[in-house]
Amino acid sequence: MICCTTVDEYFSTNYLYNLRHICTLKLARYLTFVIICIWLIHSIIFGLFFNIVPSLGCTISNEVYLRYTIYFINLVLTGPLPIAISLLFSLLAYQNVRRLVRRQIPVARRRLDRQITAMCFIRVIAFVCSGTPYFWSRIYALIHPISRSEPLQFATWQLVQVIFASFASLNFAISFYLFIISSSHFRHQVKYVLVKKCWKRLKYLCCFGNIQITPENIEQNNLNIELEEIH
Repeated sequence: MICCTTVDEYFSTNYLYNLRHICTLKLARYLTFVIICIWLIHSIIFGLFFNIVPSLGCTISNEVYLRYTIYFINLVLTGPLPIAISLLFSLLAYQNVRRLVRRQIPVARRRLDRQITAMCFIRVIAFVCSGTPYFWSRIYALIHPISRSEPLQFATWQLVQVIFASFASLNFAISFYLFIISSSHFRHQVKYVLVKKCWKRLKYLCCFGNIQITPENIEQNNLNIELEEIH
């Protein structure tokens, strides 16, 4: 999705009118649906070739698909391909934003385009920094495989790969925090939603509960007063 974001940002900031209007909301929804379907089918097929081996755990049993996983998925699909696409289109979008001064567009729209491009660029930098170590660790493991006959080195390298994989998994959790840091407009929007919307709704629910309890207390007090007058 990071690649799709940078591509969309490049087209939306392009100075050519036809390219700017290629990426519409309808097209984005259609492409998102297609990409999700492709990845679901690919993941289902990927899971069919796994088998549980007592000494190794869950491994790929098919030799052809094992080579496909090593040389295409690990070394291309989850490594240099998304990094190259995101870097290329983020740099192109940055160049487009620098040309916004020459175009006759409102100042508010120009400022918003700059902020969105900066958010995407910082997101791409975080993606590259977190994904590159894991990618190079996979290449190193392919070039210099460590035998299981050396348990200490094998366990150390497994620990290193787990650390790099965990670091790469941060891509799925840091977008919100990066946008908070990089964009003042996004911070104001988050503050508005949390304070003006969520907090007011929570406060209203709490006050509504107190309002429902108050009449019962008043009626009980009135009943006690009437009983005292009778006695």
